[in-house]
Amino acid sequence: MIKNVSVIGAGTMGNGIAHVFAQNGFLVTLIDVSAAQLEKAVATIAKNLDRQVAKETISEDQKKAALANITTQTAIAAGVQNAQLVIEAATENTELKLKIFKQIDEAAPEGCILATNTSSISITKIAAATKRPPLVVGMHFMNPVPVMKLVEIINGYSTTKEVTHLIVDLSKQLGKIPCVVNDYPGFIANRILMPMINEAIYSLYENVAGVEEIDAVMKLGMAHPMGPLQLADFIGLDVCLSILKVLQDGFGNPKYAPCPLLVNMVMAGKSGIKTGEGFYIYRDGSKELVVSERFK
Repeated sequence: MIKNVSVIGAGTMGNGIAHVFAQNGFLVTLIDVSAAQLEKAVATIAKNLDRQVAKETISEDQKKAALANITTQTAIAAGVQNAQLVIEAATENTELKLKIFKQIDEAAPEGCILATNTSSISITKIAAATKRPPLVVGMHFMNPVPVMKLVEIINGYSTTKEVTHLIVDLSKQLGKIPCVVNDYPGFIANRILMPMINEAIYSLYENVAGVEEIDAVMKLGMAHPMGPLQLADFIGLDVCLSILKVLQDGFGNPKYAPCPLLVNMVMAGKSGIKTGEGFYIYRDGSKELVVSERFK
């Protein structure tokens, strides 16, 4: 039975994953090379737990218990030495992930399961960087992790059925709904989502419709909670570009080629919410959707 979980990466996804595990009684070690990022992550978790207390979905005691379940560590080797499950949630960069998995593999106990929160990189490729491919699996959470129910569980070429079943059961313990898929570029979520986002960007690029109109059609006509351009800003245009390149390289099919407008926006540093501007402009303290001047 898994009790000790290590999460590598204290960014948006890492702190969200640590949050849900800690809230559900697991002992979590949150690992990041930056002590400042770890401090920021714990503060974010506390703030999000406060929101849950305010909404009366958890009690003050449950909040305190969740925070008490979290410890932080700046070194991978020390952070994973007692882990039964390690979840890597670092930047979506293949070389970085392969380097991290080699380090985890050397330091984690025998029998420890190694999971990655990658949204597109091959689980099989990541597993090949370790000496335990049967124990490597994809565990793709959605953002924001405490709110979104889906966990996309991806079997690598060598992932055992026992590991898959265990991660499915674990996801259910977190109050999530697991969906098991196989290891092909983009898995399911991004194989379907990214071409839609790319097509929305092409529609803007080719002047078929404006930003607000494209998003309104998908929200009002297709019952999507967020339009594809707003969603792209939320995900990060740099991340969308990276995933489309994975799809294009993996399938060798030109239909996955990223729109030139997307490429230009990323080169210009307009990657969405994280940079303050993408298809929309984002200002601190404002929830109003304002289209970027570039597209007016």
